[in-house]
Amino acid sequence: MLLLLALCWGLPLCAGSLGEARSWGDPSEQVGPRVPRQLRLLQRLKTKPLMTEFSVKSTIISRYAFTAVSCRMLNRASEDQEIEFLMQIPAAAFITNFTMLIGDTVYQGEITEREKKNGDKVKEERNKTTEDNGEKGTETFRASVVIPSKDKAVFLLSYEELLQRRLGKYEHVISVRPQQLVGRLTVEVNILESSGITSLEVLPLHNSRQKGSGRAEDDAGPPPSTVINQNETFAKVIFKPSVVQQARIAQNGVLGDFIIRYDVNREQNIGDIQVLNEYFVHYFAPKDLPPLPKNVVFVLDSSASMVGTKLRQTKDALFTILHDLRPQDHFNIIGFSNRIKVWKDHLVSVTPNNIRDGKVYIHHMSPTGGTDINGALQRGIRLLNNYVAHNDIGDRTVSLIIFLTDGKPTVGETHTLKILNNTKEAARGQICIFTIGIGNDVDFKLLEKLSLENCGLTRRVHEEEDAGSQLIGFYDEIRTPLLSDIHINYPPSIVEQATRTLFPNYFNGSEIIIAGKLMDKKIDRLHVEVRASNSKKFVILKTDVPVGPQKVGNDVIGSARPKGDGEKDPNHLERLWSYLTVKELLNSWLQNDDEQEKERLRQKAQALAVNSRFLTPFTSMKLKKSTLQTRKLEDSHGMSAATGPETVTQSLQPGSTLKKPYNPRIKVSRTSADGDPHFVVDFPLSKLTVCFNIDGQPGDILRLVSDHTGSGVTVNGALIGAPAPPNGHKKQRTYFRTITILVNKPERSYLEITPHRVILDGGDRLVLPCNQSMVVERRGLEVSVSANANVTVTIQGTIAFVILIHLYKKPAPYQRDHLGFYISSSKGLSGNCHGLLGQFLNQDARLTEEPARLSKNTTSPPFPKADEKSETVLKVKGHQVPVVWKQRKIYNGEEQIDCWFARNAAQLLDGEYKDYLAAHPFDSETTFGLGLSRGL
Repeated sequence: MLLLLALCWGLPLCAGSLGEARSWGDPSEQVGPRVPRQLRLLQRLKTKPLMTEFSVKSTIISRYAFTAVSCRMLNRASEDQEIEFLMQIPAAAFITNFTMLIGDTVYQGEITEREKKNGDKVKEERNKTTEDNGEKGTETFRASVVIPSKDKAVFLLSYEELLQRRLGKYEHVISVRPQQLVGRLTVEVNILESSGITSLEVLPLHNSRQKGSGRAEDDAGPPPSTVINQNETFAKVIFKPSVVQQARIAQNGVLGDFIIRYDVNREQNIGDIQVLNEYFVHYFAPKDLPPLPKNVVFVLDSSASMVGTKLRQTKDALFTILHDLRPQDHFNIIGFSNRIKVWKDHLVSVTPNNIRDGKVYIHHMSPTGGTDINGALQRGIRLLNNYVAHNDIGDRTVSLIIFLTDGKPTVGETHTLKILNNTKEAARGQICIFTIGIGNDVDFKLLEKLSLENCGLTRRVHEEEDAGSQLIGFYDEIRTPLLSDIHINYPPSIVEQATRTLFPNYFNGSEIIIAGKLMDKKIDRLHVEVRASNSKKFVILKTDVPVGPQKVGNDVIGSARPKGDGEKDPNHLERLWSYLTVKELLNSWLQNDDEQEKERLRQKAQALAVNSRFLTPFTSMKLKKSTLQTRKLEDSHGMSAATGPETVTQSLQPGSTLKKPYNPRIKVSRTSADGDPHFVVDFPLSKLTVCFNIDGQPGDILRLVSDHTGSGVTVNGALIGAPAPPNGHKKQRTYFRTITILVNKPERSYLEITPHRVILDGGDRLVLPCNQSMVVERRGLEVSVSANANVTVTIQGTIAFVILIHLYKKPAPYQRDHLGFYISSSKGLSGNCHGLLGQFLNQDARLTEEPARLSKNTTSPPFPKADEKSETVLKVKGHQVPVVWKQRKIYNGEEQIDCWFARNAAQLLDGEYKDYLAAHPFDSETTFGLGLSRGL
């Protein structure tokens, strides 16, 4: 029998351990006669091992996930055959157990210390794919075994991970890639969050390693057969596709990643603190804080290897990011190859002119030469240090470098250790460096350590992936810093072995997590104090948390592993504390250059990992052969290992389901901008409806409602282009791709709406999918999503906008998914409101010259004689505009209205076309004075 087990981490090779390949067989066996290719294919198809069951069960308790995988295989062939079990797991996870059943023989995993041999340094090498939502991608676990004819094999794998909050959501990803269609395929996820679950969503299956950003625009809703049950604190999600449903997704059994996203309720700014027995965890994610100003330097590789798509995608992404900078931010741009090219000799403020000039500079970057990583970083750090020193704003701003490269250092300083030391010495812990590595030739180890040693994060982008979208997604995570220099303190006489308590920054949508042990089990309260800097003040938060005997269900949740004789089953907070502590020790070991200190950290991490049964670079897994009964082993290691406490599975009573989706019927005024875009303005007092067209250019951002100084509301719409229909009079079409709403009163909120998602950025950043109905209320702002139909935004109860969603299943070349903007209520807008639509909201209009035979009802069409020329003149705001009667469809074509059409919109509107162009999506500046020329 041939047995091959491998975890592609480059883990140590030891007798009987994972990572070692052992073989038994007759070395004198000769190769048989050549078999025709067609016959070999037929034989392979007939004898391919059959997977009879593939099931994954996860239990998430307070963000900590226990996952167990079970796979059953059958050798249908008449001879012994090799069978492979393959599973991709998150890189942040620790494997806690692996067990195989081959016939009646059991091979059970045991975590042991890894012994150093011949004084070699420990190395950790990982075989990864990359993702845009994780720092280190995924890792592939493989197990191969040769089993007898007609016999079965069962593979049982367990792993644990702490979910990280990014962009306001926790994300749990399960790889569903059994490599063939499976008779019984089940994925079950149970979530228990005592503070309450919010915004739970199940994404469509993703076969791209870019888990969060690889979605096709026509994807809608969870995968087929998915069932979601949820109450306030518990959710159960089951994905159980039939063989037919699997085949419709992928004939080869590679279904993709099953992804669940959710968030939890947060009521206290000091965070959610949970205590169980002698362990505690503190989740800190404050909201409703003003953003800290950013000092950011973009350092971009422009060497010869960036030629083509990589540089083009990077430039496009930077254009988007520059428009996203806030007015209080400062920025600069560095392009580097064998020369360091700095845009400005100092950081500049965010103004329309500077953004425009920065885009021009990026546009003219051309790939050439080598890669001077050290020189580029030193120059970027020097720019930031000089700016902070000369402006004395260190405690009230956050300094960042966003560094992107596709190669290794080839010019200047090329020694990795010297680059790291130079960077760390120059940054002095005051500048956070966020790195992105593109392609297979990049020195990812260097980038990883640069970020790790300088309070940043790192991402890796494969050659075939979109560098631009990943750069934007990465930037979104760090675009809104809320706090800096964060100190979280607990009484040293009560708390011991707490994980990290000092943090340089907190970014909106993320989360800080601290875990620790309590020395005194008899205390009834735990004092917690948080000190941090905000843009306007120094923040101090204090509270006393009640501590009492707490249990979860009949049994405290343990790891996905069996208990030993006389061993207690640890609670989930103990597992979480062990997980965080081992991770921090591994990071400290990676950063440290002192050999004696590295050895101390290695031994400490190794001891805790063995005790917690975590498979790490410092531990090994040995397989022990035993003769346990199959049924008993499956009960200990199989799916029950991740089920969790009984009260969890029973907490959702029969009949409990999701609330009925909110699906309001819109009833709005005709005042709107929709379609190509066609504008409609309703004047209710005079019972007149006026319409006009604006022929903008793709990329233009139009000011629709400008009332920043009055009600504090601004609405802008960004245009996209499409070819004109054949035989049409237009050269191109334009549609609204994005509607952005800035609400400045009582507190500032940003709202960005596209046909597929709504982003609400204020105290917390929320991302709402447009294919699910939901309602969100906060700070006087209500956002209601009716799935794939419309988004209603209500502000202070007196202003309401409805955004229609236009989607095409099979769009023609001239069609694009787009939005329509309708004003439902304008009571709260001031008399000084302006914009393409806003300027008419507090006005009246009348017809000053009537054509022959015009009816007294001005909404009805005139019927002049054939030889008469009819001209009707509309008077509004001092403008006299010739108009003609026509009909126009609104509300997605559901209603046809009569309107007076102004062929020349320039005569109807104040100012010129350029006066209605916004510099960026949330631009609120607008000026209109007397005597402005027209010429729209």
